[in-house]
Amino acid sequence: MAFLDHVLHPPSYGWQDDRGELQRPSVTTILREFFNRLNIFADRKNWLAFVSWFKVFCLLPFFLLFVFQFFSWWMLLAAFVYGMVIMGTHGTVWHHRYCTHGAYRFSNGFWRFVTRQLTLNIIPEEIYVISHYVHHAKSDQPGDPYNAEGGFWYCFLADVNHQPIARDLSENDYKRVTRLMAHTGVKGNTYRQYQYWGSYARPLATLTTWLLNWSFWYGIFYLAGGYALACSLFAAAGVWAVGVRTFNYDGHGHGKDKQREGIDYNRADRSINQLWPGLVAGEWHNNHHLYPKSARSGFKTYQLDMAWLYIRLLHCVGAVSYYRDDKQNFVTKYLKR
Repeated sequence: MAFLDHVLHPPSYGWQDDRGELQRPSVTTILREFFNRLNIFADRKNWLAFVSWFKVFCLLPFFLLFVFQFFSWWMLLAAFVYGMVIMGTHGTVWHHRYCTHGAYRFSNGFWRFVTRQLTLNIIPEEIYVISHYVHHAKSDQPGDPYNAEGGFWYCFLADVNHQPIARDLSENDYKRVTRLMAHTGVKGNTYRQYQYWGSYARPLATLTTWLLNWSFWYGIFYLAGGYALACSLFAAAGVWAVGVRTFNYDGHGHGKDKQREGIDYNRADRSINQLWPGLVAGEWHNNHHLYPKSARSGFKTYQLDMAWLYIRLLHCVGAVSYYRDDKQNFVTKYLKR
């Protein structure tokens, strides 16, 4: 069995039915799976998924304070810029183009650290990176951890139900996981520790990084604008943390063929280019599936790519030593015909 066929922890309802077609569980089944796999008392190996969602719930009080105590149009504007543009762009820069696809390289560990910590720590790299390799290998096919054909809840809760790594990997397969994660700077478990915790990430290091990151940014936001700004921006991060979980359902046309001639050139899957995620986060998704290792995915004039601008800026100051840019390949193949 190929590595990507078994690297993820399969849901109890499986990836496909007896005919090899996508297993479409009911919403009740999906929710039952979700809560079972968050239960750290039943299985300590659920810890990473639990921490990922626990962060979201920790942001809820900030959202309530923003809405009922600190709301103003200025705070709303600040929250919009931070949650939609800064958090969104950082997700593209860090988790997507660097951690998963290696579309660029940092000159040294300092700039990697700075980029990793540029925003509030929300999504564990392990959950994102390994599953995203599978997503590209099986896009819109059974085994795709966020297959839009499975429905909204299938995608929305995928980080718990479908994206964690398998818990019974051989030592050789676990070494492959460590190689996929090595460049991220996340310190991983030994194989024996993985067998105990069920994850690449180390619990203590993960919790320490999270608490230090949030403490640092709360202090910075407080110094810049008091409790109002700090609560507003933490609230914005919470909105982003929920909203980003809907992206792959939207980015793959809700499981339907919504591709448009002259806009979506990759026809190997159902990925589509969308103005909103493209403009605020540089996530021109169909372009990305066409050239997944490109540090730029905004290829047309109107396709603003904030993530690419950040990568180029780092390259100009020497913080990025290499990047791949497939714009000319796109133009030659699809626009000069």
